[in-house]
Amino acid sequence: MSGIDINYNAAATNSSDNLNVTSNALSQVVSQLSSGLQVQTAADNPAAYVIGQYLKEEGNGYTQAISNVQSAVSLLQTAQGALGQEASILQTMNTLATQVANGGVQSANTLAASQAQFASLQAELDQIASSTNFGGTSLLNGSYTGQTFQVGPYATASNQITLSIASASSATLFGTTGPSVSTATAAAAAMTAVQTAISTVALQAANIGATQNQMTSLSSNLVTAQENIQAAHANLVDVNVAQATTQFASLQILEQAGVSVLSQAQHLPSLAQKLLQ
Repeated sequence: MSGIDINYNAAATNSSDNLNVTSNALSQVVSQLSSGLQVQTAADNPAAYVIGQYLKEEGNGYTQAISNVQSAVSLLQTAQGALGQEASILQTMNTLATQVANGGVQSANTLAASQAQFASLQAELDQIASSTNFGGTSLLNGSYTGQTFQVGPYATASNQITLSIASASSATLFGTTGPSVSTATAAAAAMTAVQTAISTVALQAANIGATQNQMTSLSSNLVTAQENIQAAHANLVDVNVAQATTQFASLQILEQAGVSVLSQAQHLPSLAQKLLQ
C-alpha cells in the first residue's frame, strides 16, 4: 500500500486521467448518436472513411444514372410516338395510292383531289420530322447522331449507350422527288415508294423500341445495385444505435463514478495534514 503524499496526489491524478478518457469516449458516443454516423471524419477511422467515400461516390453515381435512364426512356418514347404517327400517315398514303392505281374508275377530278390529299399527307410527314423534339433537341430531322446516354456511375463504354436516329422527313423516305398519285401509273409507283418508306419507319421504330427495352431492363439493374451500395455504405459508416446507446449508458455511469472518486481522492492530502497535528 502506497503512502499518503502531500506534494503529489497519485490517486487524484489517476482518477482525473481515467475521467478524461471516459469523458472523451462519452463525447464521441454522443456525437455518433446525434449525427447517426460512426465515421464522421477521417480521424474516426481512416480506412473506413476512404471506403465510405468510394461507396458514397458510387451510390450517388447510380442514383443519377437511374434518373438519366428515366430521361432517356422519355426521349425514346417521344421519338417512337412520332414515328408511330408517321407510320399511320404512310399507311393512309399507301391506301390512297392503291385506290388511285385503279385507273379505270378515276376521273380528272378524283385524281386531282387524291393528289391534293396525298401531298397534304406528305407535308404532315415533314411537319412531324421537323417539330419532334425533346428538351429543345430535334429527334427526327437527321441531326440526332452519335448521342451518348450515361447509364452508369463511371465514364466507361460499359456505362454508356450511344444512339443515332435517322431523319424521317419525306425527302429521306422518298428522295428529293417525292411520289405522286396524279395518274394511275404514278400511283402504282407511289405504292412501291410508300411501302418501302413504311418498312424504313418500322425499322427505325423497332431500333428505338429495342433501345427502350434495354434501358428499362438496365434501370432495374441500376436500382438493385444502388440499394446494395447504399446498404454497404450504411453498414460501414452509420452508427449502431442499440450498441451506441448501451455504451452511452455505461459511460455515463463511469463518468459519474469517476467524478465521485476524484472528489474523494482530492481529499487524501488533507488526511496527511491531520497526521501532523
